[in-house]
Amino acid sequence: MIDRIVLKGCLGMLCLGFAVTAFAERADRDKPVNLEADKVTVDDRNKIQVFEGRVTMTQGTLTIRGDKIVITQDAEGYQRGVAYGSANSLARFRQKREGKDIWFEGEAERIEHDAKTELARFFDRAWVRNGDDEVRGQYIEYDGITENYVVTNGPNATTVPRAGAGNRVRALIQPKRKDGPIAPTAAPAGGQLKPSRELASPVTPGAQP
Repeated sequence: MIDRIVLKGCLGMLCLGFAVTAFAERADRDKPVNLEADKVTVDDRNKIQVFEGRVTMTQGTLTIRGDKIVITQDAEGYQRGVAYGSANSLARFRQKREGKDIWFEGEAERIEHDAKTELARFFDRAWVRNGDDEVRGQYIEYDGITENYVVTNGPNATTVPRAGAGNRVRALIQPKRKDGPIAPTAAPAGGQLKPSRELASPVTPGAQP
């Protein structure tokens, strides 16, 4: 019995608004869109598409997973995509950076991307890794044009004063040079410096950030 919907190619307005970003692998734009879901609802009049049930979208190096993905298109043709996680799993975004052997990836309860502004937003239990750099918080905003981050310890870009240790923004930022990250020349006294365990691996769904 077939219980999964599998779509391939560009169907109607489905051009995957998540993919067209300044940091993305540009060759992805010309690749076919492959999608798997348990249910697909298409509203061509209002330019809305809803994919539900263990959704997986791929286009070249881009992969988006979620329990539900909604794509809308405005009058100018720009798309906005929202991926939702479930109680047991976070929504996930992963794509190769343009011209670099670097991956941009992240997880959150909700991930939004606006192709017009080229902003990616990660809401609740969020983490984003860009190459060797990683940030964690309750809200992360990444500008695909300027490559700047905003990370807060409260929901929806708010800041919680005097938050407990478990609700602090965390970041692991590697030093950079024009020819790439600076490699350490020697281990510090007492052994090799290791990143926090919380930063070294993704958040386990349902665990405290």
